[in-house]
Amino acid sequence: MAQPPVLAPPARGSDFSPLLREIKSAGLLERRTAAYAMAIGINVALMALTWAGIAAIGASWWVLLLALPLGVLTTRAAFFGHDAGHQQIASSRKLHDWIGMLHGNLVLGMSYAWWNDKHNRHHANPNHTDKDPDVGEGVLVWTLEQASGRKGLEGWLTRNQARIFFPLLTLEGFNLKVSSIRFLLARKREQKVELGLMAAHLVLYFTALFLILSPAQALVFALVHHMIFGLHLGSVFAPNHKGMEMPADDVNWGHLEKQVLTSRNVNGGLVIDWMMGGLNYQIEHHLFPSMPRANLRFAQPMVKAYCEKIGMPYLSTGLIDSYRMGLRHMHEVGAELRAQA
Repeated sequence: MAQPPVLAPPARGSDFSPLLREIKSAGLLERRTAAYAMAIGINVALMALTWAGIAAIGASWWVLLLALPLGVLTTRAAFFGHDAGHQQIASSRKLHDWIGMLHGNLVLGMSYAWWNDKHNRHHANPNHTDKDPDVGEGVLVWTLEQASGRKGLEGWLTRNQARIFFPLLTLEGFNLKVSSIRFLLARKREQKVELGLMAAHLVLYFTALFLILSPAQALVFALVHHMIFGLHLGSVFAPNHKGMEMPADDVNWGHLEKQVLTSRNVNGGLVIDWMMGGLNYQIEHHLFPSMPRANLRFAQPMVKAYCEKIGMPYLSTGLIDSYRMGLRHMHEVGAELRAQA
């Protein structure tokens, strides 16, 4: 089973520039706009077909079966919004913003601006507890310092966080909406378009459900759909950094060390690539965030070879092992509180 990398002092000559030149010369940073247009069109068509299926089945509990493909396709829409935020799709920032808002605000009902703000801070300082919002103290904690002194419900959550991690992910779809609304309401003068698109999402989504289904069926369908979406999306992002190095303030890493040592890849073929939206190539994505998703698998052997050449630990593991590593880390963080219980 794969183990976390053992840190070694950065080798001389381990600057990021040679790798960047190699990647550029291979053309892997060039846009693939046509491929994105086709992929987005296919996803939109499949979502439309799913909604057509919902309408065809009508007020029957069998309609809940379609919450699964809709949840998967919704996650696909989130991947396109993510890629738009990284400017991977086209050359125009304005076009990226519209792609991001149409996928995020209109299709998903979550704020593109909120996601970008949060995600860009994560990319700038991955796994840094004071700078990366993804490992800040919250319902879950990631360090012994964060866990220290937690009592009551918070203490119970920390003691059991590894066990309840995946069940908690089923709530992530709702959390994305709530966090987005709070973010936009605090900035409503600057974010009127986003608020309008989110309002349109809610109106269209629930109007369609209540017109087609009974009230009980509509509510249960929305619940199941969002639980599948949250579980799928959370399961994609969970293996990428949890259980990897968490740099302290006094660590002076360059871009290469900062991104490679805090990230790990997930091995797999085209199915894993599709289900994870290319984010299984997390190391390459963090090193080159504007690289089109489809090029990440071509960059992977080049990045791995370069890391081996300069003595930089590079971790790529299977999906199950990646979850084990993350859950083991979460379990160890709660060990002290379990001993006190």
